[in-house]
Amino acid sequence: MEMAEAAAETTTTMTTTTVIVGKNSNHNNNEPTNAKTKLSKLFWHGGSGYDAWFSCASNQVAQVLLTLPYSFSQMGMVSGIVLQLLYGLMGSWTAYLITSLYLEYKLRKQTQKPQYFTNHVIQWFEVLEGLLGRRWRNVGLVFNCTFLLFGSVIQLIACASNIYYINEKIEKRTWTYIFGACCATTVFVPSFHNYRIWSFLGLAMTTYTAWYLAIASFLHGQVEGVKHSGPTKMVLYFTGATNILYTFGGHAVTVEIMDAMWKPEKFKGIYLMATAYVLTLTLPSAAAVYWAFGDLLLNHSNAFALLPKSSFRDLAVVLMLIHQFITFGFACTPLYFVWEKAIGMHKCKSLCKRAAARLPVVIPIWFLAIVFPFFGPINSAVGSLLVSFTVYIIPALAHMFTFKSPTARENAVEQPPKFVGKWVGTYTINVFVVVWVLVVGFGFGGWASMTNFIRQIDNFGLFAKCYQCPPPLPSQQHNFTMAPPPLHHHHHNH
Repeated sequence: MEMAEAAAETTTTMTTTTVIVGKNSNHNNNEPTNAKTKLSKLFWHGGSGYDAWFSCASNQVAQVLLTLPYSFSQMGMVSGIVLQLLYGLMGSWTAYLITSLYLEYKLRKQTQKPQYFTNHVIQWFEVLEGLLGRRWRNVGLVFNCTFLLFGSVIQLIACASNIYYINEKIEKRTWTYIFGACCATTVFVPSFHNYRIWSFLGLAMTTYTAWYLAIASFLHGQVEGVKHSGPTKMVLYFTGATNILYTFGGHAVTVEIMDAMWKPEKFKGIYLMATAYVLTLTLPSAAAVYWAFGDLLLNHSNAFALLPKSSFRDLAVVLMLIHQFITFGFACTPLYFVWEKAIGMHKCKSLCKRAAARLPVVIPIWFLAIVFPFFGPINSAVGSLLVSFTVYIIPALAHMFTFKSPTARENAVEQPPKFVGKWVGTYTINVFVVVWVLVVGFGFGGWASMTNFIRQIDNFGLFAKCYQCPPPLPSQQHNFTMAPPPLHHHHHNH
């Protein structure tokens, strides 16, 4: 079957063609393998299945872990759990579709131009163009880049929102300035091969934070007179639902992670395992925090805000900050690639020149994070308007159109598995994904999340100096007694 040939061909090409620090990753030259080279390979050059698993899992859940309890308070416990499982499965399905399309594109392109992928990172919009033409490429490029742009913005907002709970004397907006400068250093990371150690650390940090949220909530116990009244309003229900849609929509960078693998055909299984692990973090933590604090979460989109100050919480905050920095790099790296290709710098071998060329990408992200500091509501808005198309609708439609002819289906590199009903089952699932996400995610979700987002602007204004910063209360166990600075806004119900 052609699949075996494709897998072999893909594997061979992957080892020799993807960019690493401006030089070919073919290490078969006669350089001595000294300790420095071995250390570099261990921490820096990653392309194995394990690397992809760490990349997918750590990229899928970062700051959103802190907003899922807020979503549970909007939707109720049962809906929160059911939708996490549903969107986890749907996200894994579309990752499988993207894998199939990537392998199909790569095989077709290599047949025409064998050397095309030397020092070249394949991106989603190129897959769409190669299989379906320029119009599909343009649509994919617009949605993907906008999603990654706002994904990076959300990481910056999350940095400021979290560090505030360690040092409340500095406003969140000032923290955003500081972290914007720190995150700009990601321009020096060449490609997803070079995220090996960061992916591992990122996932370890998220795992600690998730279990801290769960255990700290159980030890804290339920607050006096706790209420679990969600869902009460349709607006809140669908805002929460789109945040969960956003949670499992981390594969706008799927193709770039796959392209950094030595055996990209294994990616679909790896993504499913990554999602399964992520669910072991998101379900216990969100359920525990909602159980303990109930409706209080409706006015606190960051779970850290309600947990008592302790060294464990401070450690969780610091670890999440580091992880958000890593996730910023994950979201921004594909944008760097697009920008490099647009200005003709993508195949440049000088790392410093490429880093300098990438800097203009960071500036609009920094600016938007200062304009819209609405941690929580912005996740839902991005989920409904961008993730719905980028991650669910476009891949499903692209798969259906690519394999609409019997010849294309017969010659497909990746044949659908029997347990889903082969091609008939695949098309049925694709239609369900498109209709469900279009109606529930984009339709109801778009209406609800934008209503909620506009409410935040009305309550706090653009360029808010300190979003959701309450005056210190005895129950929050702050270790200082002075009044808050006059710049702090009192929180309005939303």
